[in-house]
Amino acid sequence: MLNRCPDSVMRSENETMKITGVRTYKFWVDWVNWLLVRVDTDEGLYGWGEGSLHGSIEAVETAIHELSAYLVGRDPAGPERHWQGMYHAWRWRGGAVLMTALSALDLALWDIEGKRLGVPVYRLLGGPYREKIRCYASHWLQGVKSASDAEAGAKEAVRRGFSAFKWSPFNPVLLRESEGRAFRQAAERMEAARSGAGPDADIMIECAEYLSPRTAILGAQALLPWQPYWFEEPIPFENARAMARLQRDLPVPIATGERLLSRWEFREILEEQGCRIIQPDLMHAGGITECKRIASLADTYYVSVAPHNSGGPLETLAAIHLAASIPNFLILEQMENERESRNRIVTDPLLIENGYFQLPTKPGLGTDVRIEVVEELQFKPQRVSGSTESLWR
Repeated sequence: MLNRCPDSVMRSENETMKITGVRTYKFWVDWVNWLLVRVDTDEGLYGWGEGSLHGSIEAVETAIHELSAYLVGRDPAGPERHWQGMYHAWRWRGGAVLMTALSALDLALWDIEGKRLGVPVYRLLGGPYREKIRCYASHWLQGVKSASDAEAGAKEAVRRGFSAFKWSPFNPVLLRESEGRAFRQAAERMEAARSGAGPDADIMIECAEYLSPRTAILGAQALLPWQPYWFEEPIPFENARAMARLQRDLPVPIATGERLLSRWEFREILEEQGCRIIQPDLMHAGGITECKRIASLADTYYVSVAPHNSGGPLETLAAIHLAASIPNFLILEQMENERESRNRIVTDPLLIENGYFQLPTKPGLGTDVRIEVVEELQFKPQRVSGSTESLWR
């Protein structure tokens, strides 16, 4: 018989585990703050989640503690039930801050549920569909200044075992000055990247909303000879119909959705056939519970899921569990340049072999957090950055 209590003390049938508190830890890593959340219970079992929203992390932390009033005193069993309770806890629902807080707590509840039952989370979600999770090196080739840099960086990605990487060949400053020169430069560097990666690697293009419907077509035409795998966020995400019109004309699949926060927000882009790949972020789009629903909705439109994954190791683990449990998973983002920073704060670092994440085998999400390391790291207020000059011409 499975002993659900870590201290080997069994309760009677009419007694249940109770949530006793929620703790948060925020700290700076590399270029951004991370926010981890721990949900504790009266049996000594606890679960970890993550809510690392860039720039608004203190607001998320406050929202997490406001939501903890709903959770404390309740049995943590049934994360989907608690998702409904937390989502409807506020009269004003949604928004990046509230959904990130909800997502962080949802991840922690799934972690508890898996630990309580002694199985990895993907087992609770009906998986695995696959035994390993294909990943790509994200934010790759940063700082390249020449075609030779792009070729060398692409070779390095392949040397590390990746069969795919994502980079941004478009220079936003140069785009303002001369579109022709910007696209020629992008094409030259893309040709070099393809030479370094070889014919079989997949090269994703991060557009970061730099383009307009007009310039996205020009950019795609410039890069098309070197087989771009997708154009990510070619235009601002808010207008689903504009994205859909662009997808009809663009000779490259569009990937989008990292800033959409629920199945209701994904509904329009899917109904309008505005993309070929959706990218829900488990830290912001409602956690495992809601992203499983989003993936199911996308599957009805034959749209693939490539989760956005810019947070720390706990978000990555949650995305791995989701990826293992849905039929329409495509590929998962890996912030390869941050691998060492991510690995040092967890007890069980993620394993990547030949460009694939290996499925965790331990119960829950599959790791604990090294509190002693986290507590050494300091929080840093993050400056708000942005440009008031529009590129959408």
